[in-house]
Amino acid sequence: MPLANAHDRYGTVTKSFHWLTALLILSAIPLGLFANDIAHAVRNPDIVTTEADVSRAAFLFSLHKTIGVTVFFVALLRILWAMGQSKPGLLNGDKPLEARAAETVHWLLYGSLLLVPLTGWIHHAATTGFAPIWWPFGQSLPFVPKDEGLAHTFASLHYILNWVLWLSLAAHVAGALKHHVIDRDATLRRMLPGRTSAEPSARQPGHVLPAVAALVIWAAALGTGSALGYFSHETQGAPTADAEIAEPATETAAAETTAPTENAWTVTDGTLGLTVIQMGSEVEGQFEDWTADIIYDEAADSAGKHGSVDVTVTIASLTLGSVTKDAKGSDYLAAETHPTATFSADIVSRDGGHVATGTLTIKDNSVPVEMPFDLNIDGDTATASGGLTVDRRDFGVGGQSEGNVGASVDIRFDLTAER
Repeated sequence: MPLANAHDRYGTVTKSFHWLTALLILSAIPLGLFANDIAHAVRNPDIVTTEADVSRAAFLFSLHKTIGVTVFFVALLRILWAMGQSKPGLLNGDKPLEARAAETVHWLLYGSLLLVPLTGWIHHAATTGFAPIWWPFGQSLPFVPKDEGLAHTFASLHYILNWVLWLSLAAHVAGALKHHVIDRDATLRRMLPGRTSAEPSARQPGHVLPAVAALVIWAAALGTGSALGYFSHETQGAPTADAEIAEPATETAAAETTAPTENAWTVTDGTLGLTVIQMGSEVEGQFEDWTADIIYDEAADSAGKHGSVDVTVTIASLTLGSVTKDAKGSDYLAAETHPTATFSADIVSRDGGHVATGTLTIKDNSVPVEMPFDLNIDGDTATASGGLTVDRRDFGVGGQSEGNVGASVDIRFDLTAER
């Protein structure tokens, strides 16, 4: 069977691309739907789920994403091949309305095979956490920053364009069956293995009107999605009232609870973040609302103690990419029943540096810890940065298994304080 197309038949390469794409698409769609259903169940507090359910959802999402990216490259190669080939004409070109509808569906399918996986890939690259794309594809894309607002926009585009793909695919299958069952022509048989050929009708539809019609359909779909609020960022990375007042609240709390002494320091700026390993990939997050009461004297006492620090962290202020809700749920940090975590420590000199040695309490579980940090004081302004690594299992956070989330959690801080 010839590799290239002719005016009355498709070649082996085109047929192979067609059926490979069909196989990939018909695999990716149900995988995504099943994974989404499991993920919703996991996040529903009224439904009892297990760690195995989380693992299953993560596996299905990874498989869905990897197949989706594969579709993108297969579709790209298919289009490049088609650009150098003659396209067999339609057998029903003498029926203008039907022929133009068929060409419009073809434009929608070709475009969707690129746009749907690409928007999904950009969403994945812009967010953090959960279900990595498997080798050989990477987790990031050039010029795509980690940004939850951007991730939400492309998740919405992916969802809306999926509907266009599904409806176009349904129309394409229905049209092929009509040709085969009702019209009894060779339209479907030309795409099956073998040397089936059929002379196209003398009249053929142009490409301009179908292409414009496809653009109108995409625009209508996006406009409908926008009208339904799919692109609203109010709860997806946009600054909230809590986030906007977090820093002043930190300053006020420190000022009110710290003793009026020259050794008291007020935090004026800073970040408190953490890094976990999920499904083999690093996921970074941070707390927006936390307070630190700091007493520090450059001159240490006889035991090497410079002062003390008391930190209170609002668990509900955590953002951790796409797994924020899971992290704050009852199986992990349990923000509703344990709204705060605390760290109380003495600041001491050790090995030419500083260490905060004390107790970290999460979910009412207190564990002795030591956190080394770097400190620089310039007059009445101090900057400090440091961190420590803890085992989440010591605090009853998550299960004992490391199947989805690693046991080690890196906690880091950077702050500026005024005397």
